[in-house]
Amino acid sequence: MDNWVIGKVVNIEKYSNKLFKIFIKAYINNFISGQFTKIAIIKKKKIIQRAYSFVNASNNLILEFYILFISHGKLSRELFNLKINSKLLISRKSFGFFILKEIPYCEILWMFSSGTGVGPYLSILRENKNLERFKNLVLIHSNKFIKNCNYNSVIKNLRDNYYGKLRVLNIISQENIYGALKGRINNLIYNGILEKTIGLGLDYRKSHVMICGNPLMIKSTKEILIKLRNMKKHLHYIKGNITFERYW
Repeated sequence: MDNWVIGKVVNIEKYSNKLFKIFIKAYINNFISGQFTKIAIIKKKKIIQRAYSFVNASNNLILEFYILFISHGKLSRELFNLKINSKLLISRKSFGFFILKEIPYCEILWMFSSGTGVGPYLSILRENKNLERFKNLVLIHSNKFIKNCNYNSVIKNLRDNYYGKLRVLNIISQENIYGALKGRINNLIYNGILEKTIGLGLDYRKSHVMICGNPLMIKSTKEILIKLRNMKKHLHYIKGNITFERYW
């Protein structure tokens, strides 16, 4: 149990689409924005745990997580049903390399996300450190329905606070919504609509792409970028253009 600390739920925001935000107060080690941790509960003397990315900036003492309620999931159901002041376990240490330190120099940093995969980017953008080396920032958030865009107001405020440096775009796959593109990320790259809408190009000489969320979205986006934009996977020891983090 030395790897765990006790956390207290200070707030839960639930949405009709089974998405929810949980806010936890816990004294953990310092983390880097973009990283993830492990949350757990004890049930029948067994620890049930899962990894979740921080949504809050690392200097915020209240830890925030954006979670999808999965009906057959062992942990999300338990977390969804917690009340304010409920106790849970959270890892003392944080993990992952989906952080700015691992991103090579470029002019444009593209941040592609689906669903709850927007979380690490919000942590990075809220932190607002080590972003001065990028000329432009682009945040793309894809969802099936507009009702799933539960961070729209936060994203709008972040965009305004970056004074034109941050460009944001919602992609909705199942609805026609004013101000958003309809479709899937890979198709909107293929037909050029995404870049035309943003006003910037996915040029491998100037861009780095971070991708986080649904594994199918990650796979299809990587494939189109490699095939049509001459990009390659970025590794710690081999410089490339694509960094990604799967959510399951």
